[in-house]
Amino acid sequence: MITVREATSQDTATIVQLIVDLAATIGERTSLSEAYVEEYLQFPGSKALLGEVDGQVAGLISYTLHPNLYHAGETCLIEELVVCQEARGQGVGRSLLTELFSRLESVGCIEVSVSTMPDNVGAIRFYKAHGMLDEAILLEKHFTKNTL
Repeated sequence: MITVREATSQDTATIVQLIVDLAATIGERTSLSEAYVEEYLQFPGSKALLGEVDGQVAGLISYTLHPNLYHAGETCLIEELVVCQEARGQGVGRSLLTELFSRLESVGCIEVSVSTMPDNVGAIRFYKAHGMLDEAILLEKHFTKNTL
């Protein structure tokens, strides 16, 4: 059975491991620490939901709610969605996204956005199957921590 709950400060180590695993799947590393997860969870508008299978955390969706001038209301950006390798195909991702959509609707959120790499056809298919549309291009510029 899959349950979804809001992440708390007691989940920081688990969240770090999920993000480390996510980065590893694309050949990258992350400098994420438990202290940063704690800061993230305390930051206004930043949230994470955890999906559990039989009481064990199997997935994460992190997101940020923020006001948007164009839409004149609150919008949401999905930042990460990750499911443990051993739990894939069991509906954890679907449960996390469905719960997020339900929560967003209940608070009057106007729009939800997500980005993924253009070659991640599985993720694109997943999001489109849940009603998300290919409407925009997200451009990025990365900075090193020393230049900020």
